[in-house]
Amino acid sequence: MEEANRIRKIMNIVVLGGGESGFGAAYLAKKKGLEVFVSDKGNIKEKYKNLMEENGIDYEENNHDETRILSADWVIKSPGIPKKAGILQKIQAKGIRLSSEIEFAAEFTDAKIIAITGSNGKTTTTSLIYHILKNAELHVGLGGNIGTSFAKQVADENYDYFVLEVSSFQLDDIQNFQPYIALLLNLSPDHLDQYNYNYEDYALAKLRITENQKNHQFFIYNHEDEMTHELLKKIEVKAQTLPFSLNEKLDEGAYATVDKIFVKLEKEFSMKINELPLVGKHNVANILAASMVGKLLHISDENLQNALMTFQAVEHRLELFAEIDGVKYINDSKATNVNAAYYALESMTSPTVWIAGGVDKGNDYTEIEDLVKEKVKAVICLGKDNEKIIEFFQDKMKLIYSTSTLEECVKIAKSVAQNGDTVLLSPCCASFDLFENYEDRGEKFKKEVLK
Repeated sequence: MEEANRIRKIMNIVVLGGGESGFGAAYLAKKKGLEVFVSDKGNIKEKYKNLMEENGIDYEENNHDETRILSADWVIKSPGIPKKAGILQKIQAKGIRLSSEIEFAAEFTDAKIIAITGSNGKTTTTSLIYHILKNAELHVGLGGNIGTSFAKQVADENYDYFVLEVSSFQLDDIQNFQPYIALLLNLSPDHLDQYNYNYEDYALAKLRITENQKNHQFFIYNHEDEMTHELLKKIEVKAQTLPFSLNEKLDEGAYATVDKIFVKLEKEFSMKINELPLVGKHNVANILAASMVGKLLHISDENLQNALMTFQAVEHRLELFAEIDGVKYINDSKATNVNAAYYALESMTSPTVWIAGGVDKGNDYTEIEDLVKEKVKAVICLGKDNEKIIEFFQDKMKLIYSTSTLEECVKIAKSVAQNGDTVLLSPCCASFDLFENYEDRGEKFKKEVLK
């Protein structure tokens, strides 16, 4: 009855953006009997055009029909559209409801939602939580910024749980989104170009993940994260808060010692760190957060332990994909900010040839300066404009190279790296200058190395 009333109020939907998220939202709207129109200022991929035609969804590309868009009851915005886009200003000025796909889809499901955000580790932690739930044979879907569109799955499946990777851009456009369990893994400056170069504005967007939660729900956060601590003093959190820590023993929550992880909720769960397949301190933190979700959903110790031991690292995230002539090659293309590259460099145990560069998002390289001096034997910049990285590191590194093609970059890496070294692609930057996205960059890097 509630859904029927909601549908009566929102007959006319416009979706901005015709990619995975946009098509999914349009497909769900169509399935619910709503009038829907997709508008994309750029090209729509053939795959999505075909899907829209198959499902009778009206669309336009390389244009925004403003008259049609501004007559909508509800506009669903794809996360890639910049906040300052002119069409968004006009939609807001008219007072039309503007939402992300996650907000729209959440209105049409009764599944318990586990939502994960943070500057780094989202994809790994989201995938791990999904793996834990699947391993326990729960009926669960995976979506958000990963895999198939959340809205499409809501339309087609009747899952009991959804595990969603959620970005700040998606959280900017929520009104009622209310996860059963919300996780904020960490905060570090990222996407500041979209937040007026104000770190607190970006951090507050991430914290919106908990703003609609109620006191029977849960908010998991990083006990060591300074910005999270500062902001939790300023905002009201109604959910039950549960911290995780790498450095401090906690009475409630999850923590790690030198050799073990502990989850302390109603009962205690523990496991040896050397039994976990993921490497690096940051991954221990991700495992602590994911393990708490498992225990909050009453997954048995045996099932949880089995899931943690059998999880495989996510593609493009510290992915060791080759060892050639005694040199290890690691694809960490998903490291699109300084903090992500910090975690990657921190986990290196051999002399490292570091490949960095791309579209700079307001990066401050002082955060990784000491690590680079300690771990890195050569820096290879890969991008259309490498000036900022070279300027920062040229006085600090003997070997620094500027390249604008992957072929040249890999050739130099091969000539510099010796038996026992590691070549690490961990770019610190977005990929859009030379590649479609970070996946495209990672795939092409692997192919070029294996050639």
